[in-house]
Amino acid sequence: MECYPEKTNEFVMKRNVFLPSLFLLFGIASIAQSGLPAVDKSPMDMCYYPAQYPSLKTQDRITEPLTARVIYSRPKKEGRTIFGGVVEYGKLWRLGANEATEIEFYRPVIIAGKKIPKGRYTLFAIVNEKSWTFIINKETDVWGSFKYNQAKDVVRVIAPVQVLNEPVESLAMTFEKQNQSINLVIAWENVKVAMPVSL
Repeated sequence: MECYPEKTNEFVMKRNVFLPSLFLLFGIASIAQSGLPAVDKSPMDMCYYPAQYPSLKTQDRITEPLTARVIYSRPKKEGRTIFGGVVEYGKLWRLGANEATEIEFYRPVIIAGKKIPKGRYTLFAIVNEKSWTFIINKETDVWGSFKYNQAKDVVRVIAPVQVLNEPVESLAMTFEKQNQSINLVIAWENVKVAMPVSL
């Protein structure tokens, strides 16, 4: 059997250069990836009225104008007592997790008899066992409810709590049409509450 020491040495040298280079590339890639945010435990979501408005617009299937959009984070129940527990009764709540929930009106609407100009607002709630008080506030881009300023309230509206037969694991919001108005429906744990919005 013939041996080629020169070729063997060449292979070893190439390997000794290649492997450290490979490890260096993987190291750089992992450092770059570590700068990216992890998936949030309470992912951000949004709902529109009309429902699925961007999709309908893309398909040229719009039948009524865009009225409202809500952007919110969706925490999970995960075996916890939510209302009266994680969300304390009688205290201000951001209506979700992370940043306070944002509502945008694309045209003027009426809430609790008051005309609300089109624009972007923050939506809070004070939760009680039998009813919630929804609060629309002018201050936007806030984390939680720590910097809440009542002087910037636009309107407050009280809505009754409905008990659900089936529990809801992740906080959910949607708009439902009712005659000439829409309701922003919020459901979580075993309750559902609707904030009426007149068009």
